[in-house]
Amino acid sequence: MREKSSTPNELSTAALAKALKRNSNDLFQTFSDLGLVVRKENLWELTDKGRQYGGFYKQHSKYGQYIVWPQSISTILCNSNSYNPERVITTTELGKAFKLSPSQTNAILSELGLIEKDKQGWKVTSLGEKLGGLQFHAPKGGASYVRWPESIKNNKRFLGKVDNHQNNVKFKFSNTLTETEEIVEFRDKFRPILRATDGHYVRSRAELLIDNWLYTSELVHAYEKKLPVEEEVYSDFFIPSGKVYIEYWGFDDDPKYLARKEIKLDIYHKYNFHLIQLFDKDVQNLDDTLPRLLRGFGVTLD
Repeated sequence: MREKSSTPNELSTAALAKALKRNSNDLFQTFSDLGLVVRKENLWELTDKGRQYGGFYKQHSKYGQYIVWPQSISTILCNSNSYNPERVITTTELGKAFKLSPSQTNAILSELGLIEKDKQGWKVTSLGEKLGGLQFHAPKGGASYVRWPESIKNNKRFLGKVDNHQNNVKFKFSNTLTETEEIVEFRDKFRPILRATDGHYVRSRAELLIDNWLYTSELVHAYEKKLPVEEEVYSDFFIPSGKVYIEYWGFDDDPKYLARKEIKLDIYHKYNFHLIQLFDKDVQNLDDTLPRLLRGFGVTLD
């Protein structure tokens, strides 16, 4: 059999042991304890769980068959003495449990900030890794995809998004952002009833002007995009090119609104997101204000 070359995203057990500064035999024993491999005669063989975690065989012209692992396997080895990985599933399997297509499931995971699009497919985010998401690359073609522990089926935030999708309603702010219910009250009070040119329903005339300006400027944008963070926070607008968030601040004389504003600003600063803040005076002069502010984040108009 012709020997296949490894890619930067896959490692032999020996190479993985070297990267982790561990002994190869000890690492094989760890994989065995985790149920990823099993010893048969003088050879280590993959189990079904090992294949689920991305292990597969390759052939070496001199040494014969050996096991290769994705780099993401190192995630479950950080505390392998006490960690027993549960079964991991693909996005397709996850979606089937809720009668969702893979694209619909990926859209939900992306909106939750658990994955993001890259040139080869889908990439797990740091927040996704916290929920057990593991990055994989297909042996043929190198397409990137993510597997998830089965427990994600019971994740409240994921279930909330699934429920919203199935009922075709907008997901509301929950009280996880703050210990008070002021934010929920604000969103219930100011519902999105104004229809922008691109079809977005927004909450105020100022947001209508901003949305229409972005649309006529041919800037791809989202309205009320969830930030890719654990906190339940939504931006007013998001521009994918440059990864820029836009917040319009009004009602400066409302104490509840000001409290909501401070909470959101703390989140933006905490994660060092690109943020443009607009006020009433800016909305009256968007043609001068927004191009200048967007250029600061590398977003220019054609």
